[in-house]
Formats: sequence, C-alpha cells, structure tokens
Amino acid sequence: MQIFHNPNYNFIKWRWHALILSWIVIAAGIGVIATKGLALGVEFSGGTIVVLEFEQTPSIDHIRGALDAEKVGGGGQNVVVQRYGAEAANRVMVRLPHTGEEQGTGLTKTKDEVVKALTDAKLGKFKDVGTQVVGPVVGKELTQKGIWATVLSLAGLLIYIGFRFKLSFGVGAVVATFHDLLVTLAFLAFFQYDMSLNVIAALLTVTGYSTNDTIVIFDRVRENLRGMRRDNINDIVNASVNQTLGRTVITAGTVLMSVIALYLFGGEVLKGFAFTMIVGTITGTYSSVFIAAAIVTFWRGKGPARVPAAQAVENAKKKNGKKDRA
Repeated sequence: MQIFHNPNYNFIKWRWHALILSWIVIAAGIGVIATKGLALGVEFSGGTIVVLEFEQTPSIDHIRGALDAEKVGGGGQNVVVQRYGAEAANRVMVRLPHTGEEQGTGLTKTKDEVVKALTDAKLGKFKDVGTQVVGPVVGKELTQKGIWATVLSLAGLLIYIGFRFKLSFGVGAVVATFHDLLVTLAFLAFFQYDMSLNVIAALLTVTGYSTNDTIVIFDRVRENLRGMRRDNINDIVNASVNQTLGRTVITAGTVLMSVIALYLFGGEVLKGFAFTMIVGTITGTYSSVFIAAAIVTFWRGKGPARVPAAQAVENAKKKNGKKDRA
C-alpha cells in the first residue's frame, strides 16, 4: 500500500520549530507537576480504592459528606470521591490514602469503614464491586522498580544503537525517547491521570515503539550514507525520512486506531493506559522524524557525509607534506 508518491518534504527545515514546541510542552508539564504534583496511583502512593455500585444515581457530595462525618481516611481533602465508568453504571470510586497495617485483617479495615459509613448514612442500596489495597512499603518498592525499569531501558537503548550504528545515532535515539517520556508525563499531568502500573507499562511500550520507528529511519540513513556520500548529512537524513514516511504513517495510524478504540471502549481501568499510548504514539512518531534525526544532523555538521576516496588521498598527501616541511 502506497500512501505517498515520491514525497520530498523538508522535515529538517522545521527541526528548530519542533524543538521549541517540545520545550514549551515539557516546560509547561514541569510547571504543572511542580505546582499540582503528579497524581500517583494507589500502587505507588499506598492506599485503598473501593469501587461501589449503587441502585440509584449516587450523589458525590452526599457520599463525600458521609465519609467526612465519620472521619474515614482522615476526612477532608485526603479522600477522593469520583464517578467510575459510564454515568448509567451508577458506580463511584472512593480512594483513601491510609491502609492501616500491611498484613492480616488490617488490609480490609479501611474498606469496611467506607461501607459502614455509607450504610449508616442511608444513601441507598449499593454493593462493593472492587477493592484494591496497597501499603506504603509496597508502594515505595514499586516506585523504585518503575524508575529502574525506565533508566535501564534507556541505557540498553543507547548501547544497542551505539553498537549497531554510530554514537551520534545512539544519542539521537536516547534523546528522542527521553523526550517522549517527558512529553507523555506532561500530558498526564495536564489531564491529571494517575501514575499507575498500567501507565508505567504504557510508557515502556511507548519506549519500544518509538525506538523501533527511529531504527527504521536510521537504517535507511545508513544505507543512503553509502550511495549519497557527496551530499551533506541534512539532505541524506531528509531523504531517508521521506523514503520511510509511508511506512511510518501506516504503522503509527494502525497503532493509534487501536489505542483510541481501547480508550473509548476499554473501560475505566484501562483509560490511563490507553491515554498514555495515544500520546506516546503521536509523540514517538513525531520525535523519530524531528528529534532523533535532528540530533544526528547537529552532531555530524553540515559537511559531506563522507569525503570521496580521491579527495581523501589528496588530503592525506597535503597532511604528510606539511609534516615533512616541519
């Protein structure tokens, strides 16, 4: 399937505009995280999530008032109450930061307090349809593992591409991948999605997807370096991006349609994962074209990709002549 017929877009021309746009998004994300913080899921912050299903449409304010009155989870802003899933499902999610003990019956204590407080408040019939409990020690351990998984994946990426191609290519791929992670985190902060294990899985998936897309472009750059040795690196990279453009659009489009369907119909549990994949797929494709390729052009300069053999011999003779005169 051919989408583009001999495309000749000047992507390298827009590299500075792309870098500025990326920095604006990343800076805005850092600002939101610094002021509001990055919402952490119960897996990392520790706490209890209780999902309740009511027979009648529940009142969020009444539920929050009942929990505050009984001081469940400390009351006040510590307790998060919000609708869960479609409005017709009449489901509410209650998230509390405290779990009590991390073993035995202490794990279910907070959930029992929530059920008792809402039952005493006579807010209508309801049932517990899901509970998730994570203690603070486990949450801290999962946080450390998530950070290490991301750092090690970036290190492995640099080593692999550095050996397979050249160091400039490896640095470009790592910078592009790091860029994808920062932009995705920025959008998670903008829309206040919780940083959960599902989101971490999506971030690592995005890392692999972005790397694969970057390698396809770099592989074509390496091929063109042999046949276009008298052209400068900007023209070679630009030609390579255009030659792989159809493949990039088809692959990204297929992935994007899948994750959009997952976002719309996958249910509330997969919302964060699907949203992360949507943002990551878009920014991963964008970074492969504008960020990774741009880093290579900056690194290698504007001169010819490779000096012709005759010119190389002439340069060597001149250099030797200068040594002899010295």
